[in-house]
Amino acid sequence: MTVDEPNPTPRTLADPSATTAAAFVTDAVDRGALVTCFGRCAVEYEGRAASKLAPGDRHVMLKPDGTALVHTDEGQKPVNWQPPGCEHDARVGDDALVIESTRTSPDERLVVSFFDVALVAAFDPTDDESIELVGTEADLKQRILADPALLEPGFTPLATERDTPAGAVDIYGEDDEGRTVVVELKRRRVGPDAVGQLHRYVEALERNLHTDAELRGILVAPSVTERAKAILTEEGFEFVPLTPREE
Repeated sequence: MTVDEPNPTPRTLADPSATTAAAFVTDAVDRGALVTCFGRCAVEYEGRAASKLAPGDRHVMLKPDGTALVHTDEGQKPVNWQPPGCEHDARVGDDALVIESTRTSPDERLVVSFFDVALVAAFDPTDDESIELVGTEADLKQRILADPALLEPGFTPLATERDTPAGAVDIYGEDDEGRTVVVELKRRRVGPDAVGQLHRYVEALERNLHTDAELRGILVAPSVTERAKAILTEEGFEFVPLTPREE
């Protein structure tokens, strides 16, 4: 088939040229389809860090919500990815299909260059069902929002997923003395990395709020390592043990 032919669902091209594949992907992204590509490609990422993957056989998925995923033939997690809210673009560069996924807050760019496209497909999925999340951070968040006293008496949630230059704060609120509280949620036992993440959120908010504002950082998880507990104390943060679901 060609890109100009009627649009059956799904639409698939096998061994397309870079030009045909770029037009196909552009059309699919514009109409909000889910796009998958498989072939030999190189991957570059620039943003909060930088990384490069030499050419290899990989599967790339572009979701209508702006998510981009790059998978190899191993493991369940992508080797590189972009979160929801990104803009996808397809073009031809140096005889290769170039797929670029970008966002501006923060500035991040994922570029996949396909030197050989084995297959490209577009799907128009419909999924009106919602999933009940069990044992996730979303569960943990709902427990606290439904009963803020689980965190501590007098705690008042003010916002969830509040944006900061360091990322989105899980729960943002105030304690009974009017102090700002930054809450980081984890559904499993955690180590120092989780404390570092909480520290970045608190630091980012300290720069945005009044200099005399008093901030508290609270890490919520089923348990923490001894090293994480020591760092929490060093940073002046607190830990509240809580599981995603009521035992």
